[in-house]
Amino acid sequence: MNRSDVHQVADGVFRVDGGIVNWYLLRDGRDLTLVDAGYPGNAGDVESSIRLLGHDPRDVRALLVTHAHADHIGAAGPLHAQYDTPAYCSAAEVPHAHREFLEQVTPVQVLANAWRPGVLPWALRAIRLGGTTPTAVPHAQPFPGTGPLDLPGGPVPVPTPGHTRGHSAFHLPSVGAVLTGDGLVTGHPTSRRTGPQLLPGFFDHDRPATVATLAPLAGLDAELVLPGHGEPWHGPVADAVAAARS
Repeated sequence: MNRSDVHQVADGVFRVDGGIVNWYLLRDGRDLTLVDAGYPGNAGDVESSIRLLGHDPRDVRALLVTHAHADHIGAAGPLHAQYDTPAYCSAAEVPHAHREFLEQVTPVQVLANAWRPGVLPWALRAIRLGGTTPTAVPHAQPFPGTGPLDLPGGPVPVPTPGHTRGHSAFHLPSVGAVLTGDGLVTGHPTSRRTGPQLLPGFFDHDRPATVATLAPLAGLDAELVLPGHGEPWHGPVADAVAAARS
């Protein structure tokens, strides 16, 4: 992990480019909120990104999880084990994080889509980063309350089920941004498109629900889209949603 992988995208908001997945750090003074946590193989990179900002991992008040796929929870266990970092997600996503069930693309689905450009190179990179390693967040808890969370950045959970049944986005009203997780992305190794889009359908637990939950995103007052995959997108989130729907 290099300093060039950590980008300030808004006041107190930092995007970390983990290669094929993003995570974010929200800063308020000496306190941080971590949003998503990369693959298991990114665990060291997540900690490095915190230190590259001049912080100690103990400054992270909480990890917020958009959804409990392996590429978004990889550092959750190590951070909790070493620094007692709590992890929060929607109540509907908690049992998924605990691995009472798994709503994640399977090797069979990947093989069935291996003809698509980019799928096999992506799959090999994901495997190297621990994408097939059994990964859970047994300490995950539901969000502590409703509305803005009492955490650095003042994130507001926005239910966006579909990619998983408990997927959440996070609105940052103070900077006019929204962290969209995998409900709305701007690029992916398995896609030839750039700009606002949905992931290929085989990644979604419930594709119609994923499409339907673009509506609450479109209603947010935000001019910066910060996705789980791809580059930041500047412009009204409603325009990003319209582009994804097209």
